Amino acid sequence: MHLAYPAVLSALLFCTGLYGVLARRNAILVLMSVELMLNAVNLNLVAFDVWLSRAAEETLHSGQALALFTIAIAAAEIGIGLAIVLAVHRNRGTSDIDRLRDTAEGHEPDGPDGDASGGAASAPRSATEKAEATA
Repeated sequence: MHLAYPAVLSALLFCTGLYGVLARRNAILVLMSVELMLNAVNLNLVAFDVWLSRAAEETLHSGQALALFTIAIAAAEIGIGLAIVLAVHRNRGTSDIDRLRDTAEGHEPDGPDGDASGGAASAPRSATEKAEATA
């Protein structure tokens, strides 16, 4: 088998994963797209290892070893990533990446006008100002 077949398949998988990372808004779908990209890299590592082992008499199979290392790192990454996404989903009620930008300290959720103050000219400071602002 030629090297071009797995290389083209790997490029298609990587481009599909890249599109998923750039276009998706759901955090779980972004993690799945990252996994797709890592699997494309693994396919390339194994394909080039097989291709280079035919040329050399002594083979070390370093591409396959790197692929196993990448699989182990990807498993740890997806475990931690899913734990973070589930914790954020429990606290916020959504896993939409665009809505999670206000999780940094000091930011308030967007108001109807799109500004960070909730539509008011300035954020109220005391309880009486808050009560007057809602009245």
